[in-house]
Amino acid sequence: MELHLRRGKPKGVLVLLLLLTLVSVLCYRTAYNFSLREWYKQVTISFTRPETSPSAPTELLATPTELLATPTELLATPTPPCSYKHISPGNAEEGRALLDSITWPDTPPLPKPFSLNLTTCPAQSSFTIVPQSGGWRVGGELMVRVQLRDYNGNPKRSGGDFLYGRLHERALGAGVAGQVRDHLNGTFTVMFPLLWNGTANVEVVLVHTAESITALQRLSEEHPDRISFSSDFRVGRVVEQSTCNVCLDPNKGPLCNFTDLHTGEQWFCYKPRTLGCDARVSHVVVWSDKEVIGEERPLFQTGKNMKVGLKASGNSSAIILPKAGETKKNISEPSGYYYRNRWRPLGGPAVRQFDEASMSACLKGKQLHMFGDSTTRQFYEFITAKQTNLLRFEKAGTPQCGPLLALDRTNDFLMTFRCHGPPLRSYKIELSQLQYVATELERLRGGGDTVVVIGVWAHFGSLPVEVYYQRLMSIRRAVGRLLNRAPGTKVLVRTGNMKDMDLKTSVFNSDWFTLQRDKVLRDVFRDSGVLLLDAWEMVQASDLPHNLHPPPPIIKLMVDMILSHTCP
Repeated sequence: MELHLRRGKPKGVLVLLLLLTLVSVLCYRTAYNFSLREWYKQVTISFTRPETSPSAPTELLATPTELLATPTELLATPTPPCSYKHISPGNAEEGRALLDSITWPDTPPLPKPFSLNLTTCPAQSSFTIVPQSGGWRVGGELMVRVQLRDYNGNPKRSGGDFLYGRLHERALGAGVAGQVRDHLNGTFTVMFPLLWNGTANVEVVLVHTAESITALQRLSEEHPDRISFSSDFRVGRVVEQSTCNVCLDPNKGPLCNFTDLHTGEQWFCYKPRTLGCDARVSHVVVWSDKEVIGEERPLFQTGKNMKVGLKASGNSSAIILPKAGETKKNISEPSGYYYRNRWRPLGGPAVRQFDEASMSACLKGKQLHMFGDSTTRQFYEFITAKQTNLLRFEKAGTPQCGPLLALDRTNDFLMTFRCHGPPLRSYKIELSQLQYVATELERLRGGGDTVVVIGVWAHFGSLPVEVYYQRLMSIRRAVGRLLNRAPGTKVLVRTGNMKDMDLKTSVFNSDWFTLQRDKVLRDVFRDSGVLLLDAWEMVQASDLPHNLHPPPPIIKLMVDMILSHTCP
């Protein structure tokens, strides 16, 4: 169709065409790709069309030496500016559902001027066991009500505090995690399933006050780079260092874009002063010493208002009677519980106990591949310590990152470990040792003799949650392809766990950060054909102290779960 313009009215028609073009462009841009803005504060979905179609991913990804001299279509939180941008426009619907699943209740703003007296005080707070007509029986539930108060003794009127509950009995070696419900008015309910006969002691712990979480939310939004990284760039004898991260301010200088061409995982470094981007040779973490917590420091006092138990108003224990008749389905549904110091999954395969001989018999003819962080490496170290006939080949890697390999020629057993890629908080390692889990999974043949254990969580606490979501999605897709080409392959994914905390740990790796990522992990791998190693509940339900690296008895139980799944 031709458009004929009359000589007398060209300007009006041109203005109209320009307006129509502008409207079309704006509509065109509101069609695809989602970004997660102010993830912790509210659910906000925005849509932008990707630069290329999903059918051409190699055109969408930058080459490893591309320089970003100016911001390009930033999809992360706009303050501060960040080089990270989303590359999976097809995940908008799933991402929206995931956002809904981890939205934290609104937390109160910090008092101005700041006063600790107006914040949650564990010493003034308490819990009460709700009486049960006829007593408590196995198969039922025990309900606990919690009332939080401030330092002045006044009841809290808002929610958002981070609590957890545990029902336990040391003499029986029994323990189970409770399900916490926030009523958003300073009160909470904790529900415990009753799974053993005898005494059951209630423990309710305040991990973070609501005001502490307000501070952590601010920290996440304002300082996503509070843990930094560095790389050496080398040509001959010339060596230059440069700051690297998934989130860098492109206004501070040109960036080297090291987005992985296979997985789409994004990573950036500021361009060195004289050398080119392709001269990068190493990776190392740089712990920041800049002050990111100011007047909020009193909110993070171990044993006072962080990771401290609440007192009971009345009895703190109950006697559980034997089961009588049918019981209704419990509201609280833990993944398992301890009894006689053994972990008993609910709804999963039974866990057997393995000694050195039965472990060797189970692993005969198998390949066991482990990928992730040091909490996964614990499994490798545990098995190698128990299997004395293994030949270990580890000189090619580093003790922290690997690659590690152990071989039992007699039993035809092979075991490997390799760390995950950036943002790995590691000692200086060569780039050849820094591989993404999804890439490693593509290299596996798989099959009925192959077991894969993945644990990726501990190094993502300081970064926006969408970065972690993107990483898990690339791993899930790789797992799906592995199971498709080799259906007999067994895959286990380890969840995160609670840890001991002080101010520094809270800033970098708070249990609250881990909880958000734990929810993301469970959502991503739901119905994916993998078995979850529920380290979160295994640590929470245990009598043993919390630690980033769980103590040997818990690692032993997790290895028993891996082997029980390997040799059902």
